[in-house]
Amino acid sequence: MVAKKASKAKTKKKEIGANKPGEELPLLSPEFQKKYDDNKKNIDKFIKECLKSFDNYITGVAILPPLPPASTQGLPGVPVAPAKQNPNEIPLLVLVDDGDVKKMTRRDLIVKLTDATNKVAKELDKNIKPQVILISELKDACYDAKYDVIKMVAHSGLLFDRGLLSALKVAELHRNMVVQKFEKYVVSYIAVGSLFRGDAAPNDIDVAIVIDDTDVKSMSRFELRDRLRGIIINYGYEAGKKTGVKADFHIQTYILTDFWENLKDANPVIFTMLRDGVPLYDRGVFMPWKLLLQMGRIKPSPEAIDMNMDVGDKLLDRTKHKLLSVVGEDLFYAVMNPTQAALMLYGIPPPTPKEAVKLMEEIYVKKEKMLEKKYVDILEKIRSTFKDIEHKRLKNISGSEVDALIKDCRDYLARIKELFKAIEERNEKENIVDVHSTCLNLVRDLLQEKDVKGITVAKLPELFKKYVCDEEKVSLKYHKMFNAVIKAKKDYDENKLSKQEVNKIRREAREFVRMMMSIIDRKRVEKYSKFKIPFNYGKKQGELVLLEKVAFVIKDISKRDEVFIGQVSKDGMLVNVKKSDVNEFEKYLKDVKLPHNRLIKPQFFEAVKDIVGEEIELIWKV
Repeated sequence: MVAKKASKAKTKKKEIGANKPGEELPLLSPEFQKKYDDNKKNIDKFIKECLKSFDNYITGVAILPPLPPASTQGLPGVPVAPAKQNPNEIPLLVLVDDGDVKKMTRRDLIVKLTDATNKVAKELDKNIKPQVILISELKDACYDAKYDVIKMVAHSGLLFDRGLLSALKVAELHRNMVVQKFEKYVVSYIAVGSLFRGDAAPNDIDVAIVIDDTDVKSMSRFELRDRLRGIIINYGYEAGKKTGVKADFHIQTYILTDFWENLKDANPVIFTMLRDGVPLYDRGVFMPWKLLLQMGRIKPSPEAIDMNMDVGDKLLDRTKHKLLSVVGEDLFYAVMNPTQAALMLYGIPPPTPKEAVKLMEEIYVKKEKMLEKKYVDILEKIRSTFKDIEHKRLKNISGSEVDALIKDCRDYLARIKELFKAIEERNEKENIVDVHSTCLNLVRDLLQEKDVKGITVAKLPELFKKYVCDEEKVSLKYHKMFNAVIKAKKDYDENKLSKQEVNKIRREAREFVRMMMSIIDRKRVEKYSKFKIPFNYGKKQGELVLLEKVAFVIKDISKRDEVFIGQVSKDGMLVNVKKSDVNEFEKYLKDVKLPHNRLIKPQFFEAVKDIVGEEIELIWKV
């Protein structure tokens, strides 16, 4: 497909390529697509040659639908079907922007372009029949309520477009949907903005719709306007999808009474709409107002003049307030939120703004030496300015002062981003070191629990596989994880580990640590069961835990709230008994060692009896 400024062709199945990079023309119907595919080479050459000679004028090219009958004769730019039509003919609409034409009349321009396009067509393919239409002719037809030419454009197949053809295509479908829904209540459907200036973009379509509300009694004007706007905007989305035009509609919906009030109040938007708008549909309201405006018959009232005069002062005051608001809110939070994030990254809960400034200096400037003092000064300057505005000590601020603060804010944020990167890199290193250390210590602890001899760091992977994976029937994937942690530490030291790999190792290490802790706990429980002696007294059950040098007495195993510790003497006595707690008990169990064979005298159990205050019965499990 030919693109603006001789861009390369780009054709896809059932769709014509974009005339501008990154843009796509609406889908062609199967009928137009077939006609284009059958004659693609010559049509593309025709468009390319026309653009080469008249690129500044041609704003769109489309395959026309079957020509209208002779009854439409007289409509500007609309070709009339001959008595017998040639089915092989390819009627092409060539839309020309004549907005800047000064050196020739409209008629001279049409004649010149018609002769030139016919000459190109005859040289390529006698069946190509170009029809030149000016944008001004389209506008005049709409002013005269001759909308057939717009319908013809809406039913054409777009081949090249700078914006107007696709905009008219989707606008016409949208207009039909709105008129069918609201029928006689649609007063006017107006193309506004850049639509008819020749520089419209397919994704920037501006229309205004006026709805008659004079006989609506069931709801307020506010409710009516709100409901209409929602329905009409949804129709805009549907029209874009159905035509294939990727357009964001800017749809202004007015009810007639509001439109009239805005007109009386000299609303500049309404005046601009009347002056520049082109009705794609009108029931006798828009065009009379447009003509009255052109004749100077619509004039602002004295009240409207005063109101617009007052607007200047009000907007100036609002501008001053906005400048203060920029500093008092936007700039303040722009620096304060990242500041609090930096402190949270250090492990500090979000502080107050004043505390945040102090902490940034204490932690990152003085302690960590990762930030220069001047950036803390910037933070304090913005914070104090915010406070001056908040407490009304600062009531005016100049644009140059705002610019200076914005520059300070940019510098601060850029430096904070560097600080974040440095902190994250340091945290990554600490994470890898911690993960590596934790995994090695756990494996070493587990091997020691199994009384493995000759444990060294270099031998840990080998010993882990033999004594944990093989003997404990642990999956070999944990051996693989362990090796991955060791390798990750080495790669990180050599700066070969990416952030994604760091996160992966951390995830795997968490699973590895959980498994090792589970095995160690199980091994300790197994050991613990070998040197615990349960006993009964009265209706309760206690527990005697006999370790290498000490013994624990748990008075009631259902509660475990009363724990006593005593030393085991060389002659088999329990001496120096005192009150302990569960924490001390568990600490001993962590480094527990089986007691050597030794003599325990009956007096040992007398000491246990003194603790519980009753006779005890030992329970031996077979």
